[in-house]
Amino acid sequence: MTGQIPGLSPAVGKIEHMFVLGIDPGLTATGFGALRSAGTEVEAVAAGVIRTDRALPTSRRLLELYNDLTGLLAELRPEVMAVEQVFVNRNLATATGVVQAAGTALLAAAAAGVDAAEYSPSAIKAVVTGDGAANKTQMQRMVARRLGLAAPPRPADTADALAVALCHLQHTAGRWGRLAMAEAAR
Repeated sequence: MTGQIPGLSPAVGKIEHMFVLGIDPGLTATGFGALRSAGTEVEAVAAGVIRTDRALPTSRRLLELYNDLTGLLAELRPEVMAVEQVFVNRNLATATGVVQAAGTALLAAAAAGVDAAEYSPSAIKAVVTGDGAANKTQMQRMVARRLGLAAPPRPADTADALAVALCHLQHTAGRWGRLAMAEAAR
């Protein structure tokens, strides 16, 4: 489960070491994906979905999500958490649950002393696939390809979380690459 971050040369834009936990928030299903990078190599460390019971009151579901995320953060000890920002579509009830889950993830990161970054869905899609309007199947395939996985990650929440983590790595590498080029020009 190792791949490379395309477009990064060993000399410019490499990330020495980073461990990022990507989160695709949702009240019913929150995807998570942890990636470790060294230079231009990236390895999938853990991925899955945290589920809450729809029959429970929202407050209990958020508490369960918080506890599960807190446990995940304690177990994995990432340097940073990257969270997909909420995009409000036509279904306001669904969007409200996603907003609550995203807030819970950010709270868990802050309580654990882990920095958090947020990325829009279109930015994640653009970074991972080159198309800000990519569909779920395209995302799953490209995540698998970029991480050197034998098959696309399933369910889509897991693939999306890994994509969020990839987005953060590429964003950070791009910033480091620009800094390295500026230093080299001096």
